[in-house]
Amino acid sequence: MVSNTSTIIEQSLDALLDDQSFLPELSGETRRKAFTSLTSILSTPNHIHKSFLRIALEDGKVTRIPAFRVQHNNIIGPYKGGIRFHESVEEEEVSNLAALMTLKNALHEVPFGGGKGGVVIDPRKFKVKELNQICRKYVQYFSQIIGPEKDIPAPDVGSGEREMDWMMGEYKSIHPGMKYRGSFTGKSVVNGGSLGRRQATGKGVYFSLRYMLHDFTKDKYKWLNERDNIFAKTVLNHKDKSLKIAIQGFGNVGSVVAAEANKCNFLNNKVVAVSDRNVTLHNSDGLDIPELIKYTKSNNGELPIDEESLEEANVKATICDRDDLLTMDTDILVMAALGGQIHQENMKQIKAKIIVEGANAPITGEADSYLSEKGIVVIPDILANAGGVIVSYFEWLQGRETQFYSEEQVYEKLYDKMQHTFETVYPQYFGDAFPLRQNCYIHSVMKLSTILFKQGKLY
Repeated sequence: MVSNTSTIIEQSLDALLDDQSFLPELSGETRRKAFTSLTSILSTPNHIHKSFLRIALEDGKVTRIPAFRVQHNNIIGPYKGGIRFHESVEEEEVSNLAALMTLKNALHEVPFGGGKGGVVIDPRKFKVKELNQICRKYVQYFSQIIGPEKDIPAPDVGSGEREMDWMMGEYKSIHPGMKYRGSFTGKSVVNGGSLGRRQATGKGVYFSLRYMLHDFTKDKYKWLNERDNIFAKTVLNHKDKSLKIAIQGFGNVGSVVAAEANKCNFLNNKVVAVSDRNVTLHNSDGLDIPELIKYTKSNNGELPIDEESLEEANVKATICDRDDLLTMDTDILVMAALGGQIHQENMKQIKAKIIVEGANAPITGEADSYLSEKGIVVIPDILANAGGVIVSYFEWLQGRETQFYSEEQVYEKLYDKMQHTFETVYPQYFGDAFPLRQNCYIHSVMKLSTILFKQGKLY
């Protein structure tokens, strides 16, 4: 199956082929050949590394766990991307996510290429010492291809600062005397991590929504009204409205989005539904987000699942099936769980008119096309969830300079960088017929293609 990312890369290049103002140095047959080269380069990874980690379990058994590191493209800088710990990890998914990282970094002008890692495990089923061994073995097996100037991993689904600390420690042991602080990002602050890194993705996700519905709409209200654009009409219909938000996933991203929405003074919004792998909680008057966050911190990150635990959490809510959240009657749907959640089977039941992708690729290509045709605004992963990699870049810089920013400075720099991107892509989005994802991809592909051309990589 061709990945959604590869398909949109090809579509973006097709859209640019006849635009002679882009790469005007190329024309005729030379131009067609160069664009064929670009399609091939950007749709495929440079390297796919795969290994089986040999792990001795505490019960005496030995198991071998599949692990991946995909390096998509490094024309802008070192490969960069998280390591996902999940039982659903497979090569095509990791390759797709690595390509997405290349495009995301290009879009936000972060000087990294795209990479991604994966380990096929459910981390909840392993003891701490076993997880430590898995992390160290991952670094041992891929030690020659990662490093501060080569490929810089970070946390992803199922991994966090603890795992990055372990991995950096192992990298330091394998490469004595070499610079090691920038070998991994998403570390604990005491190990050279950046303040605000854990909250960065969620804050960026909510900021992308707030900026569109408040800052941009307020500044461009007259201009938007003059547009004959289905997406502009959707946004204007939500201006100054009391907004109901549903959030799928209540981990590092979803819980932060909920907290940001709960305290926001710019939008009149309330979180009416949240879900995790077990349950959906719904309250049409708005959920008590601070109490839910407090409860999850004391209960392995999981939401209350019955009346007894709701009472313990001091939260009023109706308990629903975990998948009910997607089709609830809300204005905004934030996707902060896993990929492929909105698909052919449920896309016609989606009621939200604005969807924000906090997770990577939570909407399949077919569903994405259907939603766009209906005028539903999708703020895509490449745009909305870049807060993590942007602050990872700040962490990498701080490690090199051994000067560290305050948490307030980190968020200020994050918002400045994301706002710069919004100011580039939002006017294009509301000014033409392309969905926002396509606009973002075209912008990324233009930057990558220009650099590849100037470095002579198309011949």
